[in-house]
Amino acid sequence: MKGEINILKLALVFICIFICSVAVGQQNNDAVLEAKALTARDNHSEAIILLSDAIRLKPESRLYIERAEINLRLTNYDASLQDFNEANRLEQRSGDYGLAKVYALKGDVPNSIRHLTISMESAYKRSEKEIMLEPAFMAIENRPEWRQFWQKSWYSLRETRVSEIEYFVSNNKLAEAREALAEFRGMYSGSEEATYAEVIVNIAAGRFDDAVRAASSLTASEKHLRVLAKAQTGQSNFAGASSTYTRLIDMGVADAQLFIERAECFRRTGERNRAIRDVERFIALYPENKEAIRLAGRLEVEMGNNIKALEYFSRNVELYPNDPESYIDRANSFLTSRSWQWAVNDYSMSLDLDPANPDVWLNKGIALLSSGNTLDACHDFKRAYSLGSQRAVPYISRNCMD
Repeated sequence: MKGEINILKLALVFICIFICSVAVGQQNNDAVLEAKALTARDNHSEAIILLSDAIRLKPESRLYIERAEINLRLTNYDASLQDFNEANRLEQRSGDYGLAKVYALKGDVPNSIRHLTISMESAYKRSEKEIMLEPAFMAIENRPEWRQFWQKSWYSLRETRVSEIEYFVSNNKLAEAREALAEFRGMYSGSEEATYAEVIVNIAAGRFDDAVRAASSLTASEKHLRVLAKAQTGQSNFAGASSTYTRLIDMGVADAQLFIERAECFRRTGERNRAIRDVERFIALYPENKEAIRLAGRLEVEMGNNIKALEYFSRNVELYPNDPESYIDRANSFLTSRSWQWAVNDYSMSLDLDPANPDVWLNKGIALLSSGNTLDACHDFKRAYSLGSQRAVPYISRNCMD
């Protein structure tokens, strides 16, 4: 009996340890997300303090790497070197690519090439495109050591073919992508690389069912889950896509845009409360993001919370007074709540910025007509019709034939 009790106690201890580790891992992921958001707003010092606090609680390589990247932007090279080295200590070779960048900016070419070589021989190898576009390496790209570095074939034939197909897809060269895929599959049929290439070509071709079938057989890496979610969205399987985005979030991918992608899926499945929570999470990180604020407002409209929607739309008007869409969003909300004059005012502001929008002329006319101003409403209906709105025809025939 005592033995069973001890086993139970031990099991409870392990469960507590697991729960605590998951919680701390989530806290660190949140810290990276918030640090990225603060850095985007140029609040570098706050981001560094936040990451330093997280490191004191539970040091992880990704925390050191994020802090090192901020110090790199601030040209605090010694602090950046220290953090990238600490990342390497916690997770072997995770900081070498960062070290290569720092040494490049310091003009230390041998050390830069040495750490870049180590990185290329590790699981943290970057694509040729990413390396070539990295601004830090511009400082050494004319040096003979840099040219000698690229004389070595760093990428396998499979990697090269995948990059080639990705290039064709990203540049809308579907025929070339299909041709390259056919050759690739003939050489490496059944390989993960060939299957991934098949997925992205099928997505580009609009063959989403085929893309999902292929993507579902891939290992659950970030790269593979992202294309699976894209394919699921393409086939209108929004429930499946939301589940895939949840997997990405739960595995610690520090990308706030995932919350917006998942929110759109929740919106399409009618789970608007879950959608608004994701959007609010994003807005908490990026409080001035126009599209996120707009999405939040539209979700509130769909849920019947017009007052809350007006708060979001008004925030966009304050932040982006020269954006006609911000006025349109708020005007549409006023129209829904039958606040005719407020709607007219916002539609008018939008038209001052973009006078060639037929839908706005039509809606402004509807608001005027609803408030009893038929004369001005007819002017707007006719203007909408002249700009190509066929929806204006019944309004003109019913109200403006005198």
